[in-house]
Parts: sequence; C-alpha cells; structure tokens
Amino acid sequence: MPSYVVTGASRGIGLEFVRQFSQDPSNVVFALARNPQNAIKLHDLGKTASNLHIVKGDLDDVQSLKAAAAEVAKVTGGSLDYLINNGAYTVVEHAKFNVTQFPDEKTLEDDLIAAFRTNVAGVAHTINIFLPLLRKGSAKKVITLSTGLADTDVILSTGFNVNPQYSISKAALNMLIAHYAVTLKDEGFIFLALSPGVVNSAEKPPSPEDVEDFKKMVKRFQEYDPEWDGVPLTPQKSVSLMRDVIAKVGPKDTGAFISQYGNKKWL
Repeated sequence: MPSYVVTGASRGIGLEFVRQFSQDPSNVVFALARNPQNAIKLHDLGKTASNLHIVKGDLDDVQSLKAAAAEVAKVTGGSLDYLINNGAYTVVEHAKFNVTQFPDEKTLEDDLIAAFRTNVAGVAHTINIFLPLLRKGSAKKVITLSTGLADTDVILSTGFNVNPQYSISKAALNMLIAHYAVTLKDEGFIFLALSPGVVNSAEKPPSPEDVEDFKKMVKRFQEYDPEWDGVPLTPQKSVSLMRDVIAKVGPKDTGAFISQYGNKKWL
C-alpha cells in the first residue's frame, strides 16, 4: 500500500493532491494541516475516504512535525513512500510590493525572513523529520512544490517584480533540494523541485482590482511565452499533470527543477 504525506493540505493544490491520492483505496494518505480543526473541506473529503488521515503539521513548528511523523509511523509501521512538500508561506498584505516599495527596512526584512523560515527552513525540517520513514519506504520520492518565478530568466524576461519574498525564498528552496539530492543520491532517493504552473486556487471571486492585476500579469507572461493561452490551470489539471511527472522521474532526475510538463516550460 503506497503511503503519501502531503503538507499544506487544507486547501488548493494540497487538498487536490489529497483528493486524487485518496481516490485509490490501495493508497494510505496523510494530510498535514496547520489547523486541521478548521479544514472543513479536508474533513468533508475524509467522510468518504477511509484511507485518509488528517494530521496536525505546521512547517513553522518542529514539534508538530515530529508528532505528525510519529502518527504516520504508527499507521505505516515506520515507513513512508512519498513526501509532497506543498505547504508554503505566501504574503498577502505586501504581495503587490517590489523590493523598493516596502514602507521600511524592518517590514522588508521580516517578510523575507518569514518566507525563508517556512519555505526553506520549514521544508528542511519536514524532510529531516520524515527521513527515517522515507528510508524504509519503497519509492523514496520527495517532491517539493516550487514556482517558475524562481527561475531568474523568467523574472528578467517578464519584468515580474512583485511579491519578491515568495520568488526569492523559492529560489533558495530549489538550491536546498539540490543539496538533498546530492547528499542522498547513493541511497536511491529522488528529490524534485516541481512547479505546478499558473493555477487558479482562489476560494472566492476576485475583486475588480485583482482582475486588472491578473490581466497585466497575463500580458507579461504572454510576451515571455506567446503560445500560452492566458488561462490558469485548475488545481485538478495541475495536480494530474504533476502526478504524471512524479510517476515518471527516476534517479537520473534527482535534484531537478522542472514544471508540471516535466521540462522548463513554466506556462
């Protein structure tokens, strides 16, 4: 019975990973959420998926991650096949700023540190804590969601300069995954930094301002890739594409930073 841990599983892409994995009754799926008691959609899914286990797991709380790993070990006998690092820190209040627009030095520094704490240190803690279980698993695949915005060529080509704390921390995350890849390659591990593409995971209708911002983003991205139709992927489609990539990658691919198409096509 393949076993999966998905972090940040209460909504969006993480919830969709859990939904698709749990559709196969031969899978054992562990959905980690910072506040599982508030994860209504996750609990609704659990009502019909007997192979789904909802567990508290906060990337900023090492003790909660250790407790989560202990719960997983009790169910699986101490092993884990797949770790999907989906959880991430995204700034809402300052997402529209570029690096010169923060109101003061402390706000910029606090945002950068908060993003790094979750998106880099939090992922490292998660991998290290689940590593003993993964070593006993059969797949030994660790998939960490990144973004095409962590590719410097994309930033330079599109001029996309807002929410810098997110793309900067994700670029550091890609390097973290490369370090794990070379460190654990001889043990048969496969590490992957995987971009889900542009995905519409919004849980409420966009404001008129959001619509205008998205139109501007589409224009920039289409200048970078004229073949892109400007339509975001649904979480269902994005996860389906990523699952195909996850299934196909092997030891030769460990440490790669690729898209939902298995290449460097980000859109």
